[in-house]
Amino acid sequence: MLEIKELHVAIDSKPIVKGLNLKIGKGEVHAVMGPNGAGKSTLAKILAGDPSYEITSGEIYFEGQEILKLAPEERAHLGLFMGFQYPIEIPGISNSQFLLAAYNALRKAKGEAQVSEEVFSSLLDDKLSLVEMKGEFKERNLNEGFSGGEKKRNEILQMALLEPKLAILDETDSGLDIDAMRIVASGVNRLLNPENALLLITHYQRLLDYIHPDFVHVLIDGKIVRTGDANLALELEEKGYDWL
Repeated sequence: MLEIKELHVAIDSKPIVKGLNLKIGKGEVHAVMGPNGAGKSTLAKILAGDPSYEITSGEIYFEGQEILKLAPEERAHLGLFMGFQYPIEIPGISNSQFLLAAYNALRKAKGEAQVSEEVFSSLLDDKLSLVEMKGEFKERNLNEGFSGGEKKRNEILQMALLEPKLAILDETDSGLDIDAMRIVASGVNRLLNPENALLLITHYQRLLDYIHPDFVHVLIDGKIVRTGDANLALELEEKGYDWL
């Protein structure tokens, strides 16, 4: 599904990603862990199409298509979804307005008919239960005044509506208490199936108690230095990163 080949990335001429290789197949859950400054969030933003970064060399293929020259919205239409570490607030735009616009934009890109507000409202009600959100969230301004947990649950709600082929969640556990983490993880787990995939970016093992990875990759100084199964995350929790 996703293949990254010898990716090198810089910002302001400073190398950040230094020859990264990664393959993700359908039905797989991958976790990327590493210390601060290792390049984890950079990897997520590059996949989403953030123009702030300079791709100095390498290739990224998604579903067999090279995507580095595609705009963020084109990547989204192909089935890539990005969950941000710090979701933005948009005053004056309700949650339901934003989600309807995103949902219909995706349908339009697929050549499908757009749906009415009434049809969408019913669909949205069904998805709200996945992340244990109340109906009042539909009319609140996008992420404005939301707690950290509510913002993250709102992103999983977006994921549920858009049904991406590959979801990239950048430090979804950041700022979450145990209850919020359980709710967010439960929503993510319900959305996983043999035809999609998940890439988790995280500092800590605790999220992986709830969302169990098939593969754990350790990213240090812009390179993946070790890959293993879920047990590798437990080893990192015990030993840290200095031993690698």
